[in-house]
Amino acid sequence: SMTVVRAAAGARCVHTKACSAVGASVTANNQRRFSLNLYPKLLFWSNSPGASLAQWRKIMSESVAAGRPAEPAQVTQATASAFGSGSQQDFLVQYVVIRKDLWGSLGWPLGSVVAQACHASSAAMWMYRDEEATQQYLAPENIDHMRKVVLEVKDEAQLRKLSEQLAQGGIGHKLWVEQPEDFPTCLATRPYAKSQVASYFKKFQLSKAPIG
Repeated sequence: SMTVVRAAAGARCVHTKACSAVGASVTANNQRRFSLNLYPKLLFWSNSPGASLAQWRKIMSESVAAGRPAEPAQVTQATASAFGSGSQQDFLVQYVVIRKDLWGSLGWPLGSVVAQACHASSAAMWMYRDEEATQQYLAPENIDHMRKVVLEVKDEAQLRKLSEQLAQGGIGHKLWVEQPEDFPTCLATRPYAKSQVASYFKKFQLSKAPIG
């Protein structure tokens, strides 16, 4: 008899709140052969790399088109790669850290503040363009799945201190210094697996300044 096997995985958003669930039902006529019964319903896609998801879809769609079941090993490997083994899946991320006093005591307008973050992010990508993680982050299949964490520091002194700590730890980043004023405003890391760099940013808060 046909046995229905349920494969599901959860995904977390950058702010660590559970924000999605994906599921797929596959049927098996024995323990060795599976066929796709239903594509996963993607409510929100947060942590799974686009390349892995594309691989999962390719294997499943080929199975359906050929009218034959996919091998269990293929299904297991592709599903684990696309959806991860749990809610704590690692993923590539770029950290952007900006000075809170820019829009606070210094009264910079929104556009000028956003420009600083864009400068730092773009410069870091270019400086570390040959890194494998950067190339994966910017790959065509992943370009619509970028993840950034935008944090804030109190002032220039705190920003410079963080930059020094990152440099000491060998963490690739760009400290953006606005010219010709020689005024540091923001820093951005190159893309890293979150688990590699998250410890450097634990004490900083997400930038949640109201707009307008």
